[in-house]
Amino acid sequence: MKFLLKRLAFYGLAAFFAVTLNFLLPRLMPGDAAGAMFARFQGRLSPEALDALRRAIGIADGPLSLQYVHYLRDLLHGDFGISISQFPAPVLEVVWTGLGWTVLVAGSALIIGFVLGTALGIVAGWRRGGVLDSVLPPALAFIGAFPYFWLAMGLLFLFGFEWRWVPLRHAYSDGATPEWSFTFIADVARHAALPIFTVVVATLGGWMMGMRSAMVAVLGTEYLALGRAKGLSTVRLAWRYAGRNALLPNVTSLGMSLGFVLGGSLLTEVVFSYPGLGFLMVQAVRSQDFPVMQGLFIMITFAVLIANAVVDVLTTFIDPRTRSREA
Repeated sequence: MKFLLKRLAFYGLAAFFAVTLNFLLPRLMPGDAAGAMFARFQGRLSPEALDALRRAIGIADGPLSLQYVHYLRDLLHGDFGISISQFPAPVLEVVWTGLGWTVLVAGSALIIGFVLGTALGIVAGWRRGGVLDSVLPPALAFIGAFPYFWLAMGLLFLFGFEWRWVPLRHAYSDGATPEWSFTFIADVARHAALPIFTVVVATLGGWMMGMRSAMVAVLGTEYLALGRAKGLSTVRLAWRYAGRNALLPNVTSLGMSLGFVLGGSLLTEVVFSYPGLGFLMVQAVRSQDFPVMQGLFIMITFAVLIANAVVDVLTTFIDPRTRSREA
């Protein structure tokens, strides 16, 4: 229990520093978001309107410490400010429009890649030198060596443009009405299929080879020799004993990779014009929408911290040695 409390305290401290950095960066930069937006009107607005705009997006005059207190208060109430590019929409509302699509594509791809890659790694490691172990790792490593955006554009050209098996862009067809119906869900699945497949193909080799290496490391351990001496089945030895003990490094990597669900999907969504958080980030940068960029930064940071905290908790259940160290 002490181990978990220490880790949670560490994540809380990291979250505090992330929030503080997110507050300071735009205020230490020359100019401000309101000034950038005000400049687009080329003097057609009065100075009073500029002051009102600063207050609306959370940039007010006064001591920095007082601004920080107000900033923390707003965050605790879920107020991330007002979007500049989509004024006067709240940042949380803007971010929420892309969150579901990002979780759908990047989250599904991460889970599929982790489960499939881990299973293939267990089989390849258990049967070293077999057909699967000889062919699949180098093939996946070769595919993963290509730049991701090149792989995504190549698959999009082949499956979407040439063969027309999947749509070329967006999360659903033009004119479709978002609703909980089989027709709309099937349409969303068709649009998400190629982005998910692309991410899985690009990351599958890493998951498989990581699990295979961990499996090879545990094959010579004494508890496996004892299990064979007891007459345990091959399936039970491979999955219950060797696989479970070799799983820990992959689970730890999963905690770091979960940050990809919110932050690392940028290239995926840009190539496929998919309306998730990555695509939203690009739009925010182009329009100098600092409040949206800050909101995305906080969301991505918290996602990584929460994911790693969950992994630390799971580790105590997967690896009995961790529980013994806690005691």
